[in-house]
Amino acid sequence: MTLLNLNQADLSDIRLIASDVDGTLTHNGKFSSDFISTLLHLQSAGIKVLLVTGRSAGWVSALVNYLPVAGAISENGGLFLQPNGQQDLLCSIPNLSRHRILLENTFHHIKQKFPNLQTSADNQFRITDWTFDVDNLSTDDIHAISAQCDLMGWSFTYSNVQCHIKPIHQDKATGLDKVLKSHFPELNLQQVLTIGDSPNDEAMFNPQLFPISVGVANIHHYHDKMLHLPKYVTQASEFAGFQELALLLLRNRVINDIM
Repeated sequence: MTLLNLNQADLSDIRLIASDVDGTLTHNGKFSSDFISTLLHLQSAGIKVLLVTGRSAGWVSALVNYLPVAGAISENGGLFLQPNGQQDLLCSIPNLSRHRILLENTFHHIKQKFPNLQTSADNQFRITDWTFDVDNLSTDDIHAISAQCDLMGWSFTYSNVQCHIKPIHQDKATGLDKVLKSHFPELNLQQVLTIGDSPNDEAMFNPQLFPISVGVANIHHYHDKMLHLPKYVTQASEFAGFQELALLLLRNRVINDIM
């Protein structure tokens, strides 16, 4: 599949960017000095930014509190967090305490075959999924772990930083669809742009769900590992790629205002 250059996209009607965080809004794992100013420019232009990340509810609640964003979906579609402090569980989990025990048991079962697995630092702040570091795992390892999760009744995904054991049907696209319908009903799908960089963003690249999707250039690392790829790709990687998109959107908005 050939990814189109971002300059080939008609983005004149975009009103909301649903963006991954790690590898998309970060540079070498950190926010840059231009990060908040870029968000503020988009906000001033009437373009909302909604974070859609695999990071934990605990970490994301802090981001939503401090950043100029419309809200955030954490844990790959597990929860929606709003700047006013409200949290909505996006998946059906009748007993959260038992759910955490089952997730931990699944992790330890997998760890029997992969004894070097390390639980991620933010796992203690999670509600709906269980994470461990992706470091030193080969493609074959990833496939084997995914198959084991499937056999045990869980789904699995991974990003450039973490692997996630999570409930079946919990993914970024499902969570985003629910949030758009309940909190942003005034928007249609032609006004929503999704952007990401890795396999845990793949559901947001499904053209049947979200027709306008963008990958920052580091998505090329996973080109042969994903069924759904973004429609467009930036020239730059990580936050520089997001900034490339933001500048294009802002330029289009200025042109539309003049016309």
